[in-house]
Amino acid sequence: MERVDVAVIGAGVTGLASARAVAGRELSVCVLERHPRPGLDTSTHNSGVIHAGIYYPAGTLKARLCVEGRRELYAFCARYGVPHKKCGKLIVAHDEGEIQQLTQLKQRGDANGVEGLELVDRAFIDRREPAVSAVAALWSPETGVVNAEELVKTLLRTAAGAGAVFLPGTRLIGADRDADGLILRTERETIHARAVVNASGLYADEVSRTLGGETFTIYPCRGEYVELTPSKRTLVNALVYPLPHKHGLGVHIVKTTAGEVWLGPTATFQDRKDDYEHNRMPVDAFVEPARRLLRDVTLDDLRLGGSGIRAKIHPPSESFADFMIRRDRENPFVIQASGIESPGLTSCLAVGDLVAGLVESSG
Repeated sequence: MERVDVAVIGAGVTGLASARAVAGRELSVCVLERHPRPGLDTSTHNSGVIHAGIYYPAGTLKARLCVEGRRELYAFCARYGVPHKKCGKLIVAHDEGEIQQLTQLKQRGDANGVEGLELVDRAFIDRREPAVSAVAALWSPETGVVNAEELVKTLLRTAAGAGAVFLPGTRLIGADRDADGLILRTERETIHARAVVNASGLYADEVSRTLGGETFTIYPCRGEYVELTPSKRTLVNALVYPLPHKHGLGVHIVKTTAGEVWLGPTATFQDRKDDYEHNRMPVDAFVEPARRLLRDVTLDDLRLGGSGIRAKIHPPSESFADFMIRRDRENPFVIQASGIESPGLTSCLAVGDLVAGLVESSG
């Protein structure tokens, strides 16, 4: 039986950043990943936006870790050559009522410590995004984009460089608790870990049950995208968002690090955690929300894009739940890093630091 100080279940950005941080504290760590490669679920099926930290209630983990993680992530990307761009974002308003909502959003961002937020007029919008339909906007200069696939690869490389061992194609099938930790059973081997980090994303509820941890539910919420055709990509320079709605930040416009322009995501709760394609929304369903942002867009300018599934830890009847990052209340050998949806990508390095601190405090 192999023995490690820490086993991390899940090799998305949360798991990899946690493993990197744990290994940096000179603890032995392995990462179990059911897929043949890391980051194949939520980590690379998203907009790739580096969020500033505007949207989240003050005092929540989402607010704090987004601001801390964003600063860390820009530095990490610059150090290791991960493609990224601090391009800024406009959150737009179309009438006086929406301008009042922008003011409230700015107040929340200011309270969270987001730098440089500014309410701007049509003239400012014309200088940055002349094709965008809006009368006013909230300008966030700290928002940006990152190539999520390259981020995953770099997190894996730096975690391995710190001593973490990556175990691809390794599914957790059982676990037993003893006096010193958990005995993890996979299809190939048995591993004893003094602490286990549950960073299993969409499957965190199932993994928690397997580990003898507390019971909770992950609610899969699919988001779908369309893309602007290549001839229309010059309409957009950076990031343009509507005001947020109950289950997400709204169908927004993202110009990726590769120069593609995505519109999305939608937000639809569903039963399956692996269903990215069944009953996809037709492209014409995106025309109206697209025109709310880009006034001259037509159906011919859009084509079907990708999709992703958020790992929400609250049901459709609720609009917010914070990250679950803490010692498990049923099993003291388990550290939960669960319910990590947006701004999880932005926050990943700060999440990893918090997880490593919890591991260390457990002795």
